[in-house]
Amino acid sequence: MINSIYTHKEIFLRELISNASDALDKLYYQSLQSGDTGIKRSDFHIRIDADKDARTLTISDNGIGMNREELEANLGTIARSGSMAFKEAHGEENGEKGKKAVDIIGQFGVGFYSAFMVADEVTVTSKAYGSDEANVWNSRGADGYTVTAGEKASPGTEIVLHIKADAEDENYSKFLEEYTLRNLVKKYSDYIRYPIQMMVEKHRPKADAEPEEGKAPEMESYMELDTLNTMEPIWKRQKSKVKTEDYNEYYKSKFGDYQDPARVIRTSVEGVSSYTALLFIPSHAPYDYYTKDYEKGLQLYSSGVMIMDKCKELLPDYFNFVRGLVDSQDLSLNISRETLQHDRQLRNIAKNLEKKIKKELADFLKNDREGYESFFENFGRQLKYGLYDDFGMHKDVLADLILFYSSMEKKMITLDEYIAKMGEDQKYIYYAAGESVEKIDMLPQTEFIRDKGYEILYLTDEIDEFMLQMIRDYKEKEFKSVSAEDIAVEESADAQEKIKQAEEENKDLLNFIKTSLGDKVTEVKLSPRLKDSAVCLTTKGGISLEMEKVLNAMPQDQQIRAERILELNPEHPVMEALKNAFAQGDSGKETVKTYADLLYNQAVLISGLSVEDPVTFAKEICSLITR
Repeated sequence: MINSIYTHKEIFLRELISNASDALDKLYYQSLQSGDTGIKRSDFHIRIDADKDARTLTISDNGIGMNREELEANLGTIARSGSMAFKEAHGEENGEKGKKAVDIIGQFGVGFYSAFMVADEVTVTSKAYGSDEANVWNSRGADGYTVTAGEKASPGTEIVLHIKADAEDENYSKFLEEYTLRNLVKKYSDYIRYPIQMMVEKHRPKADAEPEEGKAPEMESYMELDTLNTMEPIWKRQKSKVKTEDYNEYYKSKFGDYQDPARVIRTSVEGVSSYTALLFIPSHAPYDYYTKDYEKGLQLYSSGVMIMDKCKELLPDYFNFVRGLVDSQDLSLNISRETLQHDRQLRNIAKNLEKKIKKELADFLKNDREGYESFFENFGRQLKYGLYDDFGMHKDVLADLILFYSSMEKKMITLDEYIAKMGEDQKYIYYAAGESVEKIDMLPQTEFIRDKGYEILYLTDEIDEFMLQMIRDYKEKEFKSVSAEDIAVEESADAQEKIKQAEEENKDLLNFIKTSLGDKVTEVKLSPRLKDSAVCLTTKGGISLEMEKVLNAMPQDQQIRAERILELNPEHPVMEALKNAFAQGDSGKETVKTYADLLYNQAVLISGLSVEDPVTFAKEICSLITR
């Protein structure tokens, strides 16, 4: 049963230490209730002893202990928790306030049996506080158990695990090594409120030895009782007594970073879900952040005992860069502490943390713009994926945190900052997509928008255009690409009529160019958007040229193609050359074919795409030069 519940054998030590901590809590609480002044919390301890020769590991405490009936009930009945019974009994005595006061970790009575994952025999000797008798519970697991009279000098419980022999695929001997035990205590039980002690071998210079010059002094070994745990977590100290440097050092040591975090978030909540959270926003992305190997999640503690190293349910994917922990004594657990039951309390905590992180990032953006821009450079793409994911459902959470490069400001701005500068005549938030700011600057499609004095957001991330198409608008302002087919609908009726008339006059020429280019383009038209450039490529439908590039770069080799429109500037000298060549009849049409191919490839290159037939393109240029 135990092997089907637990994934990692090492958690047996966490479970037994937690049980020992509960036993100490119970005795201390009982002494408060009875007024017994002879019991001091400072005298409590948990002890670990490893005997490699006998292959035994002993975990002992000087807590409340158990009598024979309690041994039978708590250890002889699967999933019967003495801690839960104690908590409920004293809660009933003292009301809801009493329930909260009894801060006991164990609740479901299964943790003890995790010892059988590493031990082939377990012996428990216990003496209840106030009793003169001790009893011994013994079991080899599958064969049941026995309870016999025993001897123990003082109250408390001693658990002796006879560690299994090593197998081909399992090294059980490591659980007798000081290094392993020390690390497991540090990992899972570092914040148990009582000292966890172990006799360890240490070395010192011999007292009567006189060191020779140039040589190290002769050493002798001795045994010393060492405390393995910190006991007081940093998140439970008074905020006024914790310095920024303390948080930074904790973050770097616990999460393996070499830089201080960009922001620290500490919050405590009392209510339906009571918890303390200590969160960190890193100052840089980990080396594996944008790989499949990166795992999100917060450390999850229950009353200072680590339950899970990465609880992914506590963070939405778009905030997966946040590191830190949550400590709650109220989280519902299933029959093991290792697997969380996805209950209402957990969802409440996750929802509250999302709001807290959003608020902190908004404050970061407002009060430390330079620091936020550095953060956004590292993690902005993840926020953008959050907007793209789930069909834009998280727009209200994330949209005001996104930064874009501004054509006017020549720096990063927010959508709110863009909207604040919009005139009454501007209906859309305009954007242009490309590989870099420098290349977007050269796009002829931007000429029309610039000429009207409108600001353009530059999209240089692969996800950007997909993201904007998914969220569609921001504060009732629709996003519009400068390459959209209908970009010039805001032009005056006279300007539109002028273009319409010019297209009618040159209908045969435009149709001939379209026929010459074949399926390379969907349409050839005169452009109202071009001012200085001769030609550009625009698109219609849901796929833009940049999106085409991104999709075709994916491993699936999708061969996506945007519906391309070749737009010609009716006021450019090139248009006159086309008209003159076309007017010369059949001989001139061959020239128009060459011109059309050259203009199309010019537009392709300007758009950041590759020419499909560079050899023919080069020959046409040479032919034109030598003509």
